[in-house]
Formats: sequence, structure tokens, C-alpha cells
Amino acid sequence: MAREELTRLTGNGNGECGEDDCPNVYLTKHGTVIVQGDVSDAFAPPQGEGLVEIPESVLREAVRALGW
Repeated sequence: MAREELTRLTGNGNGECGEDDCPNVYLTKHGTVIVQGDVSDAFAPPQGEGLVEIPESVLREAVRALGW
């Protein structure tokens, strides 16, 4: 899936981080969520899964964007 196919719910590409390297939350056309963040080693997830860490403010912004 290409990034262009996703709806970006957070960040505007301005400020202290660049266009593509900030923690962000995206919505897919299937209604699922993709999270971009720093890789976390908090625990070992099941094979085929990964852990990322994002600031609480990013999650709050995504929730507001979805109107939840």
C-alpha cells in the first residue's frame, strides 16, 4: 500500500520534524489504522507484528480528526 492511498490524521509536515519522519496516524480505505513511530523494544510481539511508540498528543490528534 502506498502512502498516497492513506488519509493522514495527524501532523502537517511543518515544525520541528520533516514531512515524512514524524510520528503519525493514518487511516486506510478499509477503515484500519496505521501508526508511524519510533520502534519500541518494550516486549517481543508475535511474528509478523511490530511495536511502535508515539506521543500521547499524536493519538489525541488522531481521535479528534476521526470525531470520536
